[in-house]
Amino acid sequence: MDFDSFLTSLGTSFIIFVVLMCLFAWLSSKPGNTVVYYPNRILKGLDPWEGGSRTRNPFTWIKEAMSSSEQDVINMSGLDTAVYFVFMSTVAATDDSIQAAGKNTTSIGTFNDLDKLSMGNITAKSSRLWAFLVATYWVSFVTYFLLWRGYKHVSELRADALMSPEVRPQQFAVLVRDLPDLPKGQSRKEQVDSYFKAIYPDTFYRSMVVTNNKEANKIYEELEGYKKKLARAEAVYAESKSAGKPEGTRPTIKTGFLGLLGKRVDAIEYYNEKIKEIIPKLEAEQKITLKEKQLGAALVFFTSRVAAASAAQSLHAQLVDTWTVSDAPESRELIWNNLNIKFFQRQIRQYVVYVIVALTIMFYMIPIGLISALTTLDNLKKILPFLKPVINITALKTVLEAYLPQIALIVFLALLPKLLLFLSKIEGIPAVSHAVRAASGKYFYFTVLNVFIGVTVGGTLFKTFKSIEKDPNSIVDVLANSLPGNATFFLTYVALQFFVGYGLELSRIVPLIIYHLKRKYLCKTEAELKEAWFPGDLGYGTRVPSDMLIVTIVFCYSCIAPLIIPFGVVYFALGWLILRNQALKVYVPAYESYGRMWPHMFLRLVAALLLYQITMLGYFGSKKFIYVGFLIPLPILSLIFVYICQKRFYKSFSDTALEVASRELKETPSMEHIFRSYIPLSLNSEKVDDDQFEDALSQASRSGSFVV
Repeated sequence: MDFDSFLTSLGTSFIIFVVLMCLFAWLSSKPGNTVVYYPNRILKGLDPWEGGSRTRNPFTWIKEAMSSSEQDVINMSGLDTAVYFVFMSTVAATDDSIQAAGKNTTSIGTFNDLDKLSMGNITAKSSRLWAFLVATYWVSFVTYFLLWRGYKHVSELRADALMSPEVRPQQFAVLVRDLPDLPKGQSRKEQVDSYFKAIYPDTFYRSMVVTNNKEANKIYEELEGYKKKLARAEAVYAESKSAGKPEGTRPTIKTGFLGLLGKRVDAIEYYNEKIKEIIPKLEAEQKITLKEKQLGAALVFFTSRVAAASAAQSLHAQLVDTWTVSDAPESRELIWNNLNIKFFQRQIRQYVVYVIVALTIMFYMIPIGLISALTTLDNLKKILPFLKPVINITALKTVLEAYLPQIALIVFLALLPKLLLFLSKIEGIPAVSHAVRAASGKYFYFTVLNVFIGVTVGGTLFKTFKSIEKDPNSIVDVLANSLPGNATFFLTYVALQFFVGYGLELSRIVPLIIYHLKRKYLCKTEAELKEAWFPGDLGYGTRVPSDMLIVTIVFCYSCIAPLIIPFGVVYFALGWLILRNQALKVYVPAYESYGRMWPHMFLRLVAALLLYQITMLGYFGSKKFIYVGFLIPLPILSLIFVYICQKRFYKSFSDTALEVASRELKETPSMEHIFRSYIPLSLNSEKVDDDQFEDALSQASRSGSFVV
């Protein structure tokens, strides 16, 4: 890519960002758009524009985001979101340090050829390489310091949240899996109750045996579907009264296939009849489920947080595959279908999934490499010669050269996250937050191996294939010497992500358009309207790996091509600012894991640092720098650093410290309410008389319930 194309890419991206920011400032001030730009505040009963968000100044949101405290983020969007901003600020600070280290280490290339503005211009054995070696050490030690400080800070945030005097049901419960075979004459509930009563006679409250709810869920969803249709039909009927005749026009439907065939009947009467038919069916299925479909897992409840925390981290049976006890996730994030999967089956599933993911990475390496190679204009001309007249148009050529490879890569990657989340869930993971962390880890390694390494190696091999064919022994030198040439691809990739990506994030143009289309043509009830504008959560499963890819790129090219450093700084600084606004006003957490994502992010940050150190080791070797051995201690130091941090901090993330759990509550917890909060919606009925739910059968509201 030449300098003109680079400037075109950067300038166009910046203009798009400015336009999107202005659109945000204008659209977010309109009363009809508040549910798109301030849903989090609305759901919490707050004034959307409190603090001046509706003023004409388009930069008010920046002041609000920057002046907000960490506690504000926790109050509005939960601890997990606050931990994500610790990650963002830590990485941004690291990038700043890289810049300080690399300011005076830029190679002697000119700005007229960006591919040469890199360490590649330093001649072999040059004494100038000492500056790059010192910068590599500087980056590493600053990263160690910031990661240590971040781990300590997040650990304190987690402890403070868990010590809260507020009553949280999951702190009084544990998840018990791998129940042994039933003794003769005992039910599952009797087995679980007798086992835990014997071990915890003073603090055991009761148990809830997990059941196979598949059929009950199916009937419940059918019932809820008819209730929604009834509400919609009644809304249409009410609307017809105000729009036409005073008596209105009752809506009708056909009862056949997809409402297209069959007899036409009154919709309100039909849905009411269906609801009356399904309710007894659901109640009968609830009784059958509770009595006859009990599985080998249970939730056990204690009257004390300390007892629950102690039970979750204790060995309860001599055999590792029986009576497996762990912290209970929140009720809204339980993956019920996975709770009954046995210990060794979970192990086998995990290894099978790892193999599938490894094969996926290998399979994707081929198309990713081809994308990086084939989406250059020169290669497109060779492969598709009929495009030459179009590609040779100067204006179009500049735009295509600036954006084509990056857009192709972004679109290609968008197909992957749901597959990885599905694979993570079939491992047997019990909680949504855990599955998201697992999918995020898989996605990170995929992006690093396929995007960073795949694009670099794939593009280089494609360009130099003939040279390597003539002299296979030259492959290492060819790859090392060609590495800086890929820096311009990543420069434009990062610029596209922070200007266009964050511009779309802030403006929420796509959600706004979808909401107004649904509101005008599809939504008739308040429930349908809320479903149309409900924003969901921050999306850690894809957002964190994408950020980690940028970290890896900036790390590895920080010395090879220092021009990428300010791009990394802008990416994380702009991301921190825009996403802080979104966390305070838009996104609604789907769960709260109290910072369990941090150890995951920490390990990937160190993995990115290790890749950077190994890259620099190999690159210095290709430069025939005789003092390259001075870099060998760095990867070893990184491994030691990880070991020390994990030993010091990780245990408090995997388990709740008893000194934390022992803090007093501001009120005596209602154990019935705690127990009731875990009853699946499909089993919550007043008429179920099974002993298991004898005191938990009211139709009390269970906000945040999660049924799989």
